[in-house]
Amino acid sequence: MPNNFIFPKEKLWSRRQILKIGLAGTSIMSGTALWQTLRNSARLRVKVPPWNATMQAQAALPTLNPMKLLRDFDYGTVKRENGRTIREFRLTAGTSEIQLNSSVSYNVWDLNGRIPGPTLRAKQGERVRVLFLNQAGHSHSLHFHGVHPAEMDGVRPVSHGKATIYEFDAEPYGVHLYHCHIEPVTRHIAKGLYGIFIIDPPQSRPPADEMVLVMAGYDVNDDNKNEYYAFNGLPHFYMNNPIRIYKDQLIRLYVLNIIEFDPAITFHLHANFFDVYRYGMSMTPAEKTDVVTMGIAERHIFEFAFRYPGKYMFHPHQDAIAENGCMGQFEVVTGKEDQS
Repeated sequence: MPNNFIFPKEKLWSRRQILKIGLAGTSIMSGTALWQTLRNSARLRVKVPPWNATMQAQAALPTLNPMKLLRDFDYGTVKRENGRTIREFRLTAGTSEIQLNSSVSYNVWDLNGRIPGPTLRAKQGERVRVLFLNQAGHSHSLHFHGVHPAEMDGVRPVSHGKATIYEFDAEPYGVHLYHCHIEPVTRHIAKGLYGIFIIDPPQSRPPADEMVLVMAGYDVNDDNKNEYYAFNGLPHFYMNNPIRIYKDQLIRLYVLNIIEFDPAITFHLHANFFDVYRYGMSMTPAEKTDVVTMGIAERHIFEFAFRYPGKYMFHPHQDAIAENGCMGQFEVVTGKEDQS
């Protein structure tokens, strides 16, 4: 079995050791603060509606708030080591219980207390360092899609209480993902160990209201079939709490299908068409459509804007999947509502 650890197996690190290493080097500033500074002028042209009272109430959820996850990008912490800039992320695997509906709860493996895991974001060519700590009871790992050396491929188990470091250059640009790669891989992914990994192109895309939508399923009775489905963790959340967007504002969706047990899923947007940037690996769209088919682990960028105010549904076009939780709405507003 290949060794994808930076250090030999007998030198797996404790939590204290890996945190000590993580503090080494000179920290410049948080990645979020840096990117906000660099892109502030462009962001001025992007309008994002404020949360309404219902959404603010949802923020009280202890570990899983899909409305917050929607626009939450983790840019890590930027450090300077030996003359090189490092973008460092920290991910901890744990366990938690989520409430799928009023009567069904489900035990998940999470990353940093959330499902899906943090949306990691870097720029092509940057050095990425991921400090991974496993506190989830079973052995786990992190496998990143993209280009990297074999020793960083994330197929070697990290036992409970141990930690390791994955370090590689961010390439190529596009919408990638990361997930646990310990057998049975299907179970480890379906239980929640996954997230999106965005590598931005050298030249920034046009300003847009950017969001992440991750489609996932839940097999609550271990029969290798999903009984519930969700965008960003909770079934029906965006149907009950529509995503507010502004009329005529460019929307950029980073969409991942990580639904295990179903071979393919569609994504359909009502009353509109969207440009498809397959795998986010192009600056020009491959097609314009209102429904697209995505296999397991496929991910794309969808861009669109709405002309008319109102509520518009989005969901897989497999009705049973939509009706069992993978359904949401965009609420298109003009801005006048926020002034009343």
